[in-house]
Order: sequence, then structure tokens, then C-alpha cells
Amino acid sequence: MDPMKVQVAEIENLFKLDPYLKPYEREIRRRHGALQDWLNKIDKLEGGLEEFSQGYKYYGLHFKDDNSVVAREWAPGAKGLYMTGDFNNWQWEANPFQKLEFGKWELKLPPNADGTPAVKHLSEIKIIVRNEKGELLDRLSPWAVYVKQPPKEANLGVNFKQLVWHPADEEIYTFKYPSAKRPKSLRIYECHVGIASQEPCIASYDHFTTEVIPRIKRQGYNAIQVMAVMEHAYYASFGYQVTSFFAASSRFGTPEQLKRMIDVAHESGLFVLLDVVHSHASKNVQDGLNQFDGTNNCYFHDGPRGEHALWDSRLFNYVEYEVLRFLLSNLRWWRENYNFDGYRFDGVTSMIYHSRGIDQSFSGDYNEYFGMNVDTDALNYLALANYMLHLQNPQCVTIAEDVSGMPTLCRPIYEGGIGFDYRLGMAIPDKWIQLLKEYSDDQWNMGNLVHTLTNRRYRENTVAYAESHDQALVGDKTLAFWLMDKEMYTNMSVLSESNIIIDRGLALHKMIRLITHSLGGEAYLNFMGNEFGHPEWLDFPRPGNNESYHYARRQWNLADDDLLKYHFLGEFDRAMNELEERFGWLHSDPAYVSWKHESDKVIAYERAGLVFVFNFHPTKSFTNYCVGTNWPGTYKVSLTTDDKIYGGFQRIDKNCKHFTKSETYAGRSSYFEVYIPSRTAAIYEHISN
Repeated sequence: MDPMKVQVAEIENLFKLDPYLKPYEREIRRRHGALQDWLNKIDKLEGGLEEFSQGYKYYGLHFKDDNSVVAREWAPGAKGLYMTGDFNNWQWEANPFQKLEFGKWELKLPPNADGTPAVKHLSEIKIIVRNEKGELLDRLSPWAVYVKQPPKEANLGVNFKQLVWHPADEEIYTFKYPSAKRPKSLRIYECHVGIASQEPCIASYDHFTTEVIPRIKRQGYNAIQVMAVMEHAYYASFGYQVTSFFAASSRFGTPEQLKRMIDVAHESGLFVLLDVVHSHASKNVQDGLNQFDGTNNCYFHDGPRGEHALWDSRLFNYVEYEVLRFLLSNLRWWRENYNFDGYRFDGVTSMIYHSRGIDQSFSGDYNEYFGMNVDTDALNYLALANYMLHLQNPQCVTIAEDVSGMPTLCRPIYEGGIGFDYRLGMAIPDKWIQLLKEYSDDQWNMGNLVHTLTNRRYRENTVAYAESHDQALVGDKTLAFWLMDKEMYTNMSVLSESNIIIDRGLALHKMIRLITHSLGGEAYLNFMGNEFGHPEWLDFPRPGNNESYHYARRQWNLADDDLLKYHFLGEFDRAMNELEERFGWLHSDPAYVSWKHESDKVIAYERAGLVFVFNFHPTKSFTNYCVGTNWPGTYKVSLTTDDKIYGGFQRIDKNCKHFTKSETYAGRSSYFEVYIPSRTAAIYEHISN
């Protein structure tokens, strides 16, 4: 991206793509101007984003060449600041910080008499804050890079402790492989390190490196989206109640082990996305960011605007200069120190709307996206973050968790957009759950289903997914569970008698994934284990389940066992990804849907030189079914959900060739005839003209 392009938005392109945006031109330009104002301010005061976004090199704990140690913090509401720890026998006021300008504080610790640093690797330290009332409060540094919960047997409570991370040079992991190139088609495997083992425990970075990355690669995914990396005190929050933003979660191992995990992912050709939470923060005080300086604001808004009632968390003040430095530096930290390739921004809709109490249901009226409905401060931060990330790394990918459908969110900054590369297609999994929960198979509306899968903003990329971690959590059901429920416990053996519920479940599980993958967006996402129909929900250890890890794991053995039908689903998932790699439908133009027949329950469309045919009818099969196409010639089946190797009934002859007839059909210039059995999908490849 040309850094100068931000100065004058090429906004007319937005109106070419969507003329309905024209009445909102003034506000779009005003938003773009606010971004330019921030860039001008940062340029004037800091010399540019390059310096501004390296706050981690100034704040926090730093070791100098002479082994002296410098600590700096931003605590504008504090009346005094101290550092304590085992280095000074926990004397709270023995080592005071010096107050600097603009709420900054600095402490210099000279080396010990023997020349060693005053604080050592894995020493425990705390920041002590004197508040307005003169009270002393213990805190963890917002810039801490390693925090750890004491073991239960230590009887030291549950609050995380800040440990100094300063290993010897030979213990620091050195990256061996270059970052992955941005894939043309993103096939994302959403994953959580802690639940990645089939053992009832918290899995490690090392386990993920050796056991899970090869699985992901074999399944044909080219990207991983890693959840719960930023440290969080409550394991069951799935990483969405962050307490230490610069610390890689110590539950799974050390920072060096995370580096190795990412490096091995890059060796395997995987693009690595970080699930980043800048929409809110944990309310924890002693081991979180909340009330760091002894006041209720500091990093957050004071009053109702600083509270997220639904999530019981704090909301950032995106117009505070040092808060912007903190958040932008945080994004850069994960790239510079761990080699993350991109970011999935959690809670974007909530950032833009909910912090002002706006209800999160959207009708599509453009007035909902402009004016007082929008928290423009949060929107400006997102634009600034996207501008910085793509400026510093043109290969970077950013994904917005957005349900609102806000126009321009996924258009470039230089056009006046917010700069995201993709948004999540969050309506798609909701549609599948609704169909399975509320309608019998013969009531499914093909037109409504196609509308949901194709209803996305033109030239604003969407990540399609049939289900994510949200649908896997206890209290909901995965698609496999909705489809097969208790039958999964007794009838998933290939040796058991045929079961109508299992047969239906396997068939629809494959069809749902294939139509979502090929019709729903410009990228695809799957949550770990869902690809093979993981039979149980996800439930983290908590008092309600006697702190059990039984459901906080992935049972890979089910997919590995050729005597169980789970492996059929896993094999189809792999074949689907491999075919996409070959034809690239995700980075091709959107599909042209030529056929939506309600009584037949048949959908047909063309994309990337392929013709897709789905028969969702529960009982009817069709011979000599006409399928329109604009590409005349000869076709053959490249993939079908009904193959025996995928748990089907082998009703489609893949050796059969299909010849087009040059007569118009379904609005296309020609057509060919197929046999399409009930609850089956097939992809036809154009093999000759």
C-alpha cells in the first residue's frame, strides 16, 4: 500500500461498487479524514507509525548491555509507582519509579555488585501503585511478556504472577523458516492449543507442533487461526477475557515453545493467524489491565461507556493517545516476536456498535451504519490498525468478526474503507442450525438457503463456515450432534447395521460443508474436529462439571479408526480441500446459481470452471436431470459425496462422461444431463470443449 494514498481517498470506486453509499459520502470522507488526522498527529509527535507502534521497546522491563534494568509504565492516575519482587525481598516501596511527563514513570536498577542484573530470568515482580487516597495496590505490568498461575499445591491463590522472561541466548528460539506467503484461497483451520490433545489435560505448544500441525496439513488446510494465545485468567473464556495482552499463554508452555510451533507451521506452508481481542478486556484488577493506575479509566472509558454489560468486561478508550500506542504496539509485537502472519479481530461488531448500547440486530438499512449509531472512535482505531498492519507487511491478512454487514469494512483504506481483507459470514452457521433445529428436511427452502450463502457485499471478501467454536460449546450442539445425536454413540461402526439416522447425518454433514465451502464466500473456516463430526460438545473444566477435562479435548482416535464412520467425513473434508487447491474456487468470482428448485430440492451453480449439483431431497433421486452451463463440452464427476470411500452408497458412476447439448436451459447457453441421487452432491469438471 502506498502510504501517501491515505491522504486523499479514491472514494468514487466505492460508489461504483455500491451507488447506495453516495448519500453517505460526507461521513465516509470524514472518517477517512479522522484517520489522516491521527496519522498526522503521530507523525508530528513520534516521527511516524514505525516508532509509535514499538511501545514494547520503551515500556515494560528492559535489560541493557551493562546488565542494568530499566522499567517504564504509563500510569497517569497514580500518585506513586514502585517495583517489588524477590529481587528486593518484597519491600513494596524500596524501589520507586521517577515520574516523567504525560503520565509516564521510569525506574532504573543498576547491576548487582557482581555485574549480574538486579532481576533475573523467572524472577517474580509486581508493580505497586499508590492511588489518590494514598493506598498501595499491587498490579502486573500491562507490558508483561510472561505471566503464570501458581500451581494449586502451592496454595498461593489463583492470580497470575509476572515472571521475568530473560533467558540465556542459547535458550532463545531462532526462527528457521520464512513466514508463509498469503494464500490466494484461504482454507482456515480454527484451533485451540489447550484442547488439541485427546488426553484429559491442557495440551502444550509442543504437542500441537508435533501432533496437530501434520494433521492440519494433511487435511488440506493452508492456514491456522490460533485461539486463546493472549493470556487469560479464566480458561473457559476461550481466550476472550484477556488479562495480559503481550504474554503468550503459559498454560501451554513458554514463549520459545510458541515460537517453535509457529516456525514449524511455516515449514509446513501454513499461514498463521492470531485471534486478537482488542474489543474488550477482562475486569480482573490484580492480574489484568483494569484499574492499573488506581483509577477506573486509564486504558478504558470511565462510566457506562467503559463497561460491556453482556460480557462483564472493560471497553478501551480508543481516543486516548497511549491506549492507541498500546494496542497498535500489541499487534506489532505478535508479528515481530512470534512471526504471526495475520489477525482475526474478535468482536468488531461490538466494538463499533455495542459500546454505545446499540442493539446488535441489523435490518440492512444503511442508516444503521452511519451517524450516531456508530462508535467512530472504535472504527477509526480499526482503520488505523489495518493501515499499519498492511503498510508494515503487505502479505498480512486481517479478518473482522462482524455480523452487521457494514459497508466499506472490507474495502481498502485508500478507497475510504476500513481496510479488512475479510469478514466472517456469521449468518451461515446460524442458518444451518435453524434448518436442522426448526424444519424437517422436506421443508428446507432452497431459495432462502442460497440467499443466505450468497448474501454478501460485492467485492468485500467473506470467510464462509458451517460451524465454528461457538456451535461446539456446551449449551449448543455441533452440526454432527444436531444430525445424529445419541446414535453417534452406538451406530458409527462400519460393522454395525445400516442406520437411517447415521446415513442421513453423514450425507448432510458432507453436503452442508461442500455447499458452504464452494458457494458461501472467498475463504473457508473449520473448527478443529468438526471436519470429522466430533461427537461431543466442548466444555472447559468448571465447578459445574467437577473441573473435568473430559470434554475439553479432541478425540482424534475416532477419525483415525478405519472401523468408525468418522473417518469417512474426515476423508471427504480432505478431498474437498484438495479439489479447491486444484481449481481455486475461493479466489474465483462468486458462483452463478442457475437452478433453485423447491419441490426437487435441487441447487446447481457454476464456479471456477466447475459445475456443482446438490440434491437435498430426502427421498427422491433424479435421472437425466438437466443442468445448465455456459461452458459447452464434455464433463466428468470430480468429487461426489456419495462415494463409498466417504461413507456413501456409490450410486454415481464417476467414469461416465456427460456431453452438453447446445440448447438454452436455466438461463445458460447449454446443458447436460446427470443422475443425482437423494441427499447427494456432485462436482462436474469440464474436461474438453
